[in-house]
Amino acid sequence: MNRKLIITAAIVLASSLPVASFSADKHGHDHGHQPLYGGIVAEAGDLNYELVAKPDSLTIYVTDHGKPVAATGARGTATVHSGNEKTTAVLEPAGENKLSAKGSFKQGVGVRVAATVALAGKPEAKLNFRLK
Repeated sequence: MNRKLIITAAIVLASSLPVASFSADKHGHDHGHQPLYGGIVAEAGDLNYELVAKPDSLTIYVTDHGKPVAATGARGTATVHSGNEKTTAVLEPAGENKLSAKGSFKQGVGVRVAATVALAGKPEAKLNFRLK
């Protein structure tokens, strides 16, 4: 193989590596979006919102790079869509970094939860979760 061709191939390969590492995270930051509370994670702005859905409650935990974000003064709503059925609930602060609603909620594959959360001093986040 031609030495010039090998050098060119090496330069092309080396220059593509930084691009590949950044393309794995479309936001260009290094925090993960793994669930911390056993739920489903959605991102809005720089915050992660994790929904833990149970038959009798919906809870959304708010974190920033894995650290809890205060839910004091927060407000929100969640609408559970299951086929043609729709159930809406008011989310209220329920601890350090969570909002919660009690009620009777559908579970399972195909169920979707649309939520809005407004933290004190932050714009309202519109979130969509698909249950598994």
